[in-house]
Amino acid sequence: MAVLAAVVAAGAGWILLRSHRRAVDQDRRWRAQEEARARELSMADVDALSWQDFETYIAGLCWRDGCTKVVVSGKSGDLGADVIGYLADGRKLVIQCKKYAPARGVGSQDMQRFVGTARPEHGADVALFVTTGRTFTSAALGLALRQDVVAMHRDLLGSWVKGAHLESLIPLNGSGGGTRRRPPA
Repeated sequence: MAVLAAVVAAGAGWILLRSHRRAVDQDRRWRAQEEARARELSMADVDALSWQDFETYIAGLCWRDGCTKVVVSGKSGDLGADVIGYLADGRKLVIQCKKYAPARGVGSQDMQRFVGTARPEHGADVALFVTTGRTFTSAALGLALRQDVVAMHRDLLGSWVKGAHLESLIPLNGSGGGTRRRPPA
């Protein structure tokens, strides 16, 4: 009888321990989600930022995603490098930030300036052009693709703001809903 009581007590203890662990794990996940929500800004909030605060916010997203030595250098004469840092794998990241109205697109002149400085002046391994604007013109996007510049329009930026990791967005380079294509004739 004593053996049976010991087995029942051990079984009950195991069930309680398992329930406790499950509750702790659920609480941990909930807290992480709440912390992430508190850190994330909606795109409306991003639109309300000044251009200086936008550059600082982009630097913060880089830090969140494991970048190191992140510096906001955006000022007059920065030669197109508003944020500079290093990805987790050691590659140098140079970011041009353009805080535009949501409906505005980035033209080829902006992209040409960045292409001309990102690697030659700043030694970028990864050159990222991020904008709050909806699109890149076809000329700007074509130049970005030919020169291996990551073009992050509003939709991709929104994904980054909502928690997508920068390294997962780099391969998307300008694709998605932000590029407007004419329907076939």
